[in-house]
Amino acid sequence: MHIAEGVLSPPVLLGSAVATGIFTAVGIKKMSERTMPKVALLSSTFFVASLIHIPLGPSSVHLVLNGLVGILLGWQAFPALLIALFLQAILFQFGGLTTLGVNTLNMGLPAIFLYLLFKNLIKRKNEILTLISSFLVGFLGVFLSGLMVALSLIFTKEYFLNTAKLIIFTHLPVMIMEGIITMFIIYFIKKIKKELLE
Repeated sequence: MHIAEGVLSPPVLLGSAVATGIFTAVGIKKMSERTMPKVALLSSTFFVASLIHIPLGPSSVHLVLNGLVGILLGWQAFPALLIALFLQAILFQFGGLTTLGVNTLNMGLPAIFLYLLFKNLIKRKNEILTLISSFLVGFLGVFLSGLMVALSLIFTKEYFLNTAKLIIFTHLPVMIMEGIITMFIIYFIKKIKKELLE
């Protein structure tokens, strides 16, 4: 779901870069020496997961895992995602440096939203509630990021509307897959090391 350089309008790029800068500063402020290894681990997980492409017609889609990153890191998800996307941009030309702000915002804002919405539900003792909430975190992480990419395109030019719809439609299998993966990972973490959810 990386947006390439030269596609978006300057106001969208600038506004996204400012918002990303603010949210990243909040995330860095909340980071401590104790949480740094977890941030680094999840940043690298996001980096690697995004490299595994699944062929889908003439294009391909990939895992995102931003919902999982959000639940495990909270506000620290922004610096983690920013670093991963920066490395992808300079090493593999996924996205670009001018679109780094918008790409980070499109991944990070849903991660924070889902963290605020589901963090307490996931921590409850009810296992069914944990499984449903975890599935929704994975599913909605991809859906909301796709929606934000679509909005970024539409705010640039209205003729991107069909492309925006296609982005959401083609990621439907990934939404389901991520929901299942996130559900199992969070359930496993809750069973063996639930303090990671604190």
